[in-house]
Amino acid sequence: MKLKLAAAAAVLSATAAMAEYPEKPVSFVVPWPPGDLEDVLTRMIADKFQEMYGVPAAVVNKPGGGGGPFPGAVEVANAPADGYTVGSFVIGVPVVGPEIGIPELNPNPFDPIGIFLTYPFVVATLADKPYDSWEELAAYGAENDVSLGHFGTFLAPTKVTFAAAIKSGFDFASEAAYDQLDCNVLASGDVDVVNGTLQTLLPCIDNIKVLATIGSERTALTPDVPTMSELVPDLKLSLWNGLFVHKDTPADAREKIAAAAQAALESEAAQNLTKETGVLLYWTDAEASAQQIENDIAGLAEVNALVGE
Repeated sequence: MKLKLAAAAAVLSATAAMAEYPEKPVSFVVPWPPGDLEDVLTRMIADKFQEMYGVPAAVVNKPGGGGGPFPGAVEVANAPADGYTVGSFVIGVPVVGPEIGIPELNPNPFDPIGIFLTYPFVVATLADKPYDSWEELAAYGAENDVSLGHFGTFLAPTKVTFAAAIKSGFDFASEAAYDQLDCNVLASGDVDVVNGTLQTLLPCIDNIKVLATIGSERTALTPDVPTMSELVPDLKLSLWNGLFVHKDTPADAREKIAAAAQAALESEAAQNLTKETGVLLYWTDAEASAQQIENDIAGLAEVNALVGE
């Protein structure tokens, strides 16, 4: 009888401990440097989480040094599955990560909490370059060397750009990966064209030309610039960001993270970002996010076929 009581007490104690989530600091891991939209929005979510639940919550930036988001994703995969380490990941982590030979990411160790933004992702160049549109870039690139800066060859927007070039009759003469693609990369002459987020290019927006956007919709800041799927209809992938946890994370932790994220996205500060940056903000729940990931895996397979992978 005493053993049964002790076992029952242990179960009740464990259940009570789970119900107390969160009871210690929570880290939101952003596998990029500070300043871009996933970082800004995740900080808003962390602040709302702290406000709602009364425990410290902060963003931890873990840039990959040219390795894209994957080193940061590995850190989240190796953390305890208790809801105290949350990944803020782009499409590439669940879609590409399991395919590139990183043991910690294959099979995919993560479940989505929800997807919350689509980047205003663009192909841009300096204003003095001799091409003003994607079509003109293609014509120029067919006869001249053009270099591309990107976040990683294995990421969806980069692959879309490579595929679009091939479909448009040219190829980039050289390419290089960067942790951050900002005005300095273009101004320095390191590359001719960048494939990056509009957010990091806003400080020099008057000195650049946006040639195409990558996503399902034109951005509010560049309404006259066509999407890549308009230019090359086979290319429909967009760059989104979502919150992820290890598959073994308890349900109550997932629910509280989701509640904080939704509350943060409804804030005036978050809504103002849409007007200022052209970012698309929304909340896609875990089930719909999982379906989006499956769709994107199929979409990326089509892109890979175009680029011969």
